Amino acid sequence: MVAQVYRARKPRISPLWRCIDRHFEDFLAVYDLKYESRMGYLRPIIPKVINKYLDCGDLERGFARVRCPDCGHEYLLAFSCKGRWFCPSCHQKKVLLFGEFVGQTVVSPVPHRHYVLTIPRMLRPYFQFHRDLLKALCMTAHEALRDFLRTALDLPDGTPAIVMTIQTFGEFADFHPHIHALVADGLFTETGSFYVLPEGSLHALEALFRHRLIALLVAREVLPEERARMLLGWHHTCPQCCA
Repeated sequence: MVAQVYRARKPRISPLWRCIDRHFEDFLAVYDLKYESRMGYLRPIIPKVINKYLDCGDLERGFARVRCPDCGHEYLLAFSCKGRWFCPSCHQKKVLLFGEFVGQTVVSPVPHRHYVLTIPRMLRPYFQFHRDLLKALCMTAHEALRDFLRTALDLPDGTPAIVMTIQTFGEFADFHPHIHALVADGLFTETGSFYVLPEGSLHALEALFRHRLIALLVAREVLPEERARMLLGWHHTCPQCCA
């Protein structure tokens, strides 16, 4: 491995940092009036994450003194916010560390597939104003993947291997809840054997996830049954609705 010279970050020159530092207080002042009806109440975690990001990498907010016992070289390492999703620096570090952990420690040496399970725009506000539904969305996706694999392989007791995460924003930072799933491409049995999913269509998985998601929202009494019947009557997924 080639040794690299440590270069301290300069967070205050970032356009993102400067934009937030300049406008976030104004945003908070008008949120109730201008945004709450459309975006929902401002969760306390949001100002907390923003304020931690503004302090991230700033030597004035605290640092550690790092010294080499052999050569005596030393430098100051500013504390980081260790945040996910929002802070570009800390999030990227967590992504790389988690990817290495999964690749070296979690997954078995079998084929894997990346699934992305999305929902139509019409349904997204239910998750925006009922945040507890996000956990149920993840569970619904897991159950749909499990039952699809069991049916396709005719292994009712087969065990899936799934690493799943919820992402709540899209390409333009709009509210777009969806699931990313890294899935072993088949099922494990109690004996340790692995059965690979044969090539075939994923339409059955799409239909299963759609029906269970709609049933979940109806059961939680957030989706009217009339709208549920309309959604179940769609014959094709609209790319614009799921973009």
